[in-house]
Amino acid sequence: MHKRLFIPGPVEVSKDTLQAVATPMIGHRGSEFSELYNRVHPKLQKILYTNSYVFTSTSSGTGVMEGALRNLVNKRVLVSCNGAFSDRWFEMAAENGKAADPLKVEWGKAITPEMVDKALATGKYDAFTFTHNETSTGVMSPLEEVAEVVKKYPDVSFMVDAVSSMTAVKIEVDKLGVDCLLAGTQKAWALPPGLAVFAVSKRALEKAKTVPNRGTYFDFLGFLKYHEKGQTPNTPAISLIYGLEHQCDKMLKEGLDNRFARHLEMAKCCRQWVKDRGFQMFSENPYHSVTLTCATNNKGIDIGALNKFLATKGVVISNGYGKIKDKTFRIAHMGDCTPAELKEVLGWIDEFLNR
Repeated sequence: MHKRLFIPGPVEVSKDTLQAVATPMIGHRGSEFSELYNRVHPKLQKILYTNSYVFTSTSSGTGVMEGALRNLVNKRVLVSCNGAFSDRWFEMAAENGKAADPLKVEWGKAITPEMVDKALATGKYDAFTFTHNETSTGVMSPLEEVAEVVKKYPDVSFMVDAVSSMTAVKIEVDKLGVDCLLAGTQKAWALPPGLAVFAVSKRALEKAKTVPNRGTYFDFLGFLKYHEKGQTPNTPAISLIYGLEHQCDKMLKEGLDNRFARHLEMAKCCRQWVKDRGFQMFSENPYHSVTLTCATNNKGIDIGALNKFLATKGVVISNGYGKIKDKTFRIAHMGDCTPAELKEVLGWIDEFLNR
């Protein structure tokens, strides 16, 4: 039996989207693909509030994280670290031979503008990575406020991991001055895994020209070259791009503000449930994620047993991640999920708790 996914990714993919992904195949160097590509791009620009370039890569978001480091770090990068996935960006910098320093706080805490300002004021950095929504801890750090700080340092490239926030909250790429905003499609985009969406500023593309050893697969200038032909540098995940167009159309039909409001409504509902049931939020107030709720398992429930019970209802939630496994549990509410579906799952968890 299929279990509907209320985990932080992959999330549940609706039947209509799966049908779009099943569109018959076309060649990726022909006019049909260029027409598809050129239809999707302006829709992506609208959703990300940018007049610059939005590229797609046949990869997870992690691939573009590595690409951003290779394209936009010439001197030294400051890496914000407040959970498993932001830590990964720091490890990746070292593995790619980039000089890096962590801006580190304990899990459950947010990266604040004051921390960023103090670190960037040293003048040591030409790049800064920021994880907007730390999926392992359910912390959504204040992107808009941090962006205002980064603007004080025009020589610093601003790279943002929006893997589990893109399309669920309003991210105005141009207004914020983000140089690279990236996400995978398996989270709030509500598509299968295998495609990354990333916006790149014109300023970033100019800088990339000065950075040696950008690599091949994630060379931003390569994406630009093929973008101008309505193509991608390497074989694209054509099926997922059909699905991406379908999801763009759904989002624009729903209305972006309505979509953002729906996600916030679900987040508030889940947070209230956590409080009412005697659990605690793992993320510090007020930096709670809009796309997933990470609750501290202070009541010591058996999360494995809970998921076995939920499987009988045809759904699954997520255990805590890494070092906070079993100490926390996570309930995702993003993508095409509705408030009614979330409340149904919470009701089944209540049924388990009351047994």
